[in-house]
Order: sequence, then C-alpha cells, then structure tokens
Amino acid sequence: MTQNHAVETMLRPAVELYSVAACFSAAVLCVAAPWSLALDSTLGIGAALACASLGAVRLKQASIVLRYRRQMRRLPRYVMTSREIPVSNHRLFVGRGFRWDQRHTHRLMQTYRPEFRKYVEPSQLYQMARRIETRLEFAPFPFSQLPRLTGWDNAFNPVRPLPPVGGLPRLHAVEPAEVDVTLPLAERVGHTLVLGTTRVGKTRLAELFITQDIRRGEVCIVFDPKGDAELLKRMYVEAKRAGREGEFYVFHLGQPSISARYNAIGRFGRITEVASRIAGQLSGEGNSAAFREFAWRFVNIIARALVELGQRPDYLLIQRHVINIDALFIEYAAHFFARHEPKAWEAIVQIEARLNEKNIPRHMMGREKRVVAIEQYLSQARLYDPVLDGLRSAVRYDRTYFDKIVASLLPLLEKLTTGDIAQLLAPDYMDLEDPRPIFDWMQVIRKRAVVYVGLDALSDSEVASAVGNSMFSDLVSVAGHIYKFGVDDGLPGASADKKIPINVHADEFNELMGDEFIPMINKGGGAGIQVTAYTQTLSDIEARIGNRAKAGQVIGNFNNLFMLRVRETATAELLTKQLPKVDVYATSVMSAATDSSDPHGNTAFTSNTQDRVTTTSVPMIEPAHVVALPKGQAFALIEGGQLWKIRMPLPAPDPDEIMPKDLQAMAGYMRKRYFAAIDWWSPMAAQDQNADLPDDLQGLASPASQQERTGP
Repeated sequence: MTQNHAVETMLRPAVELYSVAACFSAAVLCVAAPWSLALDSTLGIGAALACASLGAVRLKQASIVLRYRRQMRRLPRYVMTSREIPVSNHRLFVGRGFRWDQRHTHRLMQTYRPEFRKYVEPSQLYQMARRIETRLEFAPFPFSQLPRLTGWDNAFNPVRPLPPVGGLPRLHAVEPAEVDVTLPLAERVGHTLVLGTTRVGKTRLAELFITQDIRRGEVCIVFDPKGDAELLKRMYVEAKRAGREGEFYVFHLGQPSISARYNAIGRFGRITEVASRIAGQLSGEGNSAAFREFAWRFVNIIARALVELGQRPDYLLIQRHVINIDALFIEYAAHFFARHEPKAWEAIVQIEARLNEKNIPRHMMGREKRVVAIEQYLSQARLYDPVLDGLRSAVRYDRTYFDKIVASLLPLLEKLTTGDIAQLLAPDYMDLEDPRPIFDWMQVIRKRAVVYVGLDALSDSEVASAVGNSMFSDLVSVAGHIYKFGVDDGLPGASADKKIPINVHADEFNELMGDEFIPMINKGGGAGIQVTAYTQTLSDIEARIGNRAKAGQVIGNFNNLFMLRVRETATAELLTKQLPKVDVYATSVMSAATDSSDPHGNTAFTSNTQDRVTTTSVPMIEPAHVVALPKGQAFALIEGGQLWKIRMPLPAPDPDEIMPKDLQAMAGYMRKRYFAAIDWWSPMAAQDQNADLPDDLQGLASPASQQERTGP
C-alpha cells in the first residue's frame, strides 16, 4: 500500500478494518432505516453507495497489509508445468519478482526490530504443533496419527508446516506486488553467471532457460559433468514437443553403447589446433612447462603428417604414433618419395642392406633399420620438406630419452582411448553398421541442433575435464571461423554477416574450467555464442584455474549475475559490493522533563514528548541476506546493474512416457549413479559408482530408436 508518510510501516494491525466495519454498517443502516439518519429512501441509497465505496477502498488497503503480514511467514505457492513456461522471441523468462530499491531495504530492516517479531516469526500455535509432531513420532496408535493431522498441507490447516525451502520468506515478502521478470535476449550475448550452493535451484533455473532456448529453435548445447537424469529428460521432452527430436544428440561418456560419437580433434581451422587441444590438458606449471611444450611440438608433427597422408587425426592415431613414431616416419617417407623422388627407394634399400649394429649411430639404436636408412639417405640427398624434417627430428632422439619426455603425454592419451570411450572420441567413419551418429560443432550449429553432453565426472573427473576442455577448445575454433566467414561458409549463398544464437549451458563449469574457456567468453560473443555458466562459489573457479587474476578475468566477462543461496561470504560480496548504499528511516520517541527553579512560581516542571525521524545509510543488501535465501530464490543483477529479487516456479511433474526406451534406461541408470556434492564421501556412493553397467542396458539401443532420438 502506498503511503505518503516519511516512515512506511506495514507490519502493524490492519486498523483499516475498523473503517471497513463502520462504512459497511452505515451502508446497511442507510438502506434498511434511512429515516434514522433523517434521509429519504433515495438519499439513503446514495449515501449507502458512498459508504460502501469508501469501505471498499479501505478494505483493499487492509487486504494489502494482511497479505503483507501473511507472506512474511509463508509465500503463496508458485508452481508451473513446462508447457506453461512462456516463450518469447525477444525476452527470456526467469520467474516472478520485483526490482529491489530503497523501499524494500527499509521494509527488510524493519523485520529485524523486536516490536515486529510477532508478525515475522512463526506463531506459538505453529511451534507447539511442530513440538507435538516430534514427540508423537513413535507414539502408539492412535496418538501416532495426530502428526498426520497437524502436518496436513492444506490452506484450511492453521498450523500446516512451511514448505521445505528453508531461508527467510521475508526477503521476497517485502514486495506484495510481483511481476514476471524477463531478460532481453540481446543481453544474453554478454554471458550469464549463476552462483548457488548445492541443491538450491541452479538446475531448475537451467531447465527454464534451456526449455525456452529449445522452443525458440536456437542452438542449445548443455555440458553436464555430473549426469543429471532429470535435465536429460527435460531436454528430450522439450525437443519432442518442439518437433526437434531429429536434431537431438546425446553424448555421454558413461553410456558409450547408446551415445553419439564425437572427434574432438577431427575438425580444425589450423593444424596447430590439434596439438593445442591435446597439450592444453597437460600441466604447465614449473618444470612441467618444458615437457608440455615438447608434447605440443611432437603432437603437431604427427598431426601434420596425418593430414598430409589424408587421414583425419583422432586420439587413437595420435597415441599409436606417439608410442611408435617409426611407422609414421616410414609411411610418410613413402608418400613423399612417391611424389618427388621415385628412385629413392633403390638407394634406401641398398643403405638398409649395409646396416648392422656397428655402423648404426648411437642415438639411432633401437630404431628400425628402414628408419635409419631413410634418415641417412635424407642426410645425403638434402631434400627439404617441413613435415618430413619434423619427423626426422623426432626419430633422431635417443629412444630412452624420447620415452621420458613424452611420459606426461601418454597417460592422458591412455585415459582418452581406454575401453569403450575410444569408440566415442575416435569414431570409425567407415563403419556404416554403427547406428550411433557422429557430430561436430559446425554441423550442430548449422542444423540448430540440441546437444546434451554428459561427462560422467563422478566416475572419472580427469577424463571428463580433458574431454570438456577439448570440446570447449573445438567450439572456440568454430566460433572464430563463424566470426570471420559466417555459419554457411562454403555453402551456396553464404554470408559472413549471418549470425545465429549459440546457447552454451555449462553446469558445474568449474570442473570444465581451463585456458580454453577464457577466450570463449571473452571473444565468443562476436560469433553469437551465449554462455550461461553454473557453479557454487568463486573459490571453485580460482581453485580450478590456480590463479586469482585469471579467476577475476573469467568473472569480469559475465554481464548478468544470478545469485542463489551461497555459503561463502566472498561469493556473496561479488553481488553486494556492486550495489550502492541507501538511506532507511527510523523513528524514535524522545521525552524530557525540566524542573522549575522558582519555588514561588505556579509551574513546578515542564515536559515535552516528540517523535524524531532519523536516516541511516546502509547497504542495499548484506551478504547475510544472500546466505539466507530460500531454495528457488535469487538476487539478479541484470540489464546494466539493475537489482531484481526473483523466485523461480516450482516444477510440476511431467511423465516421461514419450522418451525412447534407451533414453529412459539411461535416465534411470543416471538417477542411481547421481549424488550431490555433499555425498561424495559416502561409502555407498563410492560402491555404486564402481558398479558395472546393468545387463539390460547393453544392446538396448536399436537403430530405429537411435534414429528417432538423434536424427540422421
């Protein structure tokens, strides 16, 4: 209710009800007995209407006060099914809320004053009901049924329990009039950061954003390190409803038998990107920097040779030639000599026939004789080829020394090529019998596809991080190509100015964080990439990168901030320190008495009482308020620093009958394997993570269901 006074007080008795009672009583009297007020019947009806109008106005004012007091303890239920989520081509729906200003800070400060405690804290009857439920939990029948009565979640129950969202409802109740909160789509290209501790609604907010992205027909790429079955289900259901199930891809490291396939190093703009994506996963701190640089050079040599031979690089080929560079050297030499020196093999065979242990150079010991013969021939022939020279420099290393300097590279390649994962990351393009599709980012963007990337970080965090970073690096490369040449480069009627929104949702993105992520958020906006990143705290980002300055660089690239409940004060201050201070009003009663010094006067003393209004400058919100947010609520700093208080709609259950059987089986298995971060230490969790894949999942995906799920 709007008030014209300096100090607004809404936590008070609804005194307007007295006026309402008086007005409606007068209206009844004017109609029933107008003679008692010296009125005739016509004037009585007019007076009754006037009194009823005044009573209606006062009743509306009273209802605002009553609703304000009621919401201080319990907010109205806000539930929405996925079908009811509004979708706009201009704005992104977030939830319901209000723009926070000085009035709300003033109202919030009032709730902490002792005289208003009875309006904010639960009533004595409510507290007594909860104590009775605790004591009668194991009581004999029929007393054990009483908690079911007091815990009945119905509006007619005066002591029904509060919803299990925790926090302080008063943070949102300070504004009775809510509106739909939306974010202009043009602001999303500045990227969005969502911070919140475990199980407070980050995934629900992600579902809201992803649902709208899918229904708008935009590119939607979701990185999910944990493997959330509900998120996978929501994405497929929304793709099905939007008629985009043919554009839906599922890549899951934990379910290789029914996952799409992806070659992280198979597509590149420059050949050096292959080495950067692999060597970028190695440590570059301290003495490891030199080994990392050698690994980069060695992988680059192999990648260049493979491309010259007409082979697409993948992890298996890189690993094979890292272990045995001799075979690649011989193969490329044959390719080179066939084009430039057809008679070279005659001389090489003669050199090879004369080789023995005595005349083989010491640094070439352990190499194949054919390798030694080729190297000696090239030394005499003085032929120049950059790729061949790179391979020559690699085979010249002493075999023992060479194995030592690639020791950091081999473990990474082993992780990425062991077991069934090798089939996902190094797909066989010539195997036409495999129904699992192969995708790359340019194909995904051109098709406006929906991609779910489950990295199964709970099972193997290192492999998940390596694959995620490689995907990010690949996506940055594609973004650079789109920025220069456009999406349809190479196609008829291509235009370099054509840009389409590419929505990237990175859940738990601190686990995927690397040097590859920084250029994506720093420069990817020019190509249409819109990143929405979700994590718990700022410390997670800093711990992952290992550098405070780089962590600040990452945070500085996010223009929109959604802050759910956090447990770290430094994280909360990321929001609160960006807000100005405001003046709040307070009233104080002051009284004084002065004795008279004249014993013969008629006045013994004088007294005065006054109400004084003072102002105090306080922060708009404190970190303690962010820590006390209920689940599903957030403070948002959007549209150039505007502070909004938001609550997201609770999801109504949706059946998953329309999901294919293979995805239903995957979702069920993911539910069993999913654990929140607070339960990672649980022995039962560790035991379940090591369980084998159920037999009913093997071979479950038929070509027909794969075609239905992923499209051609």
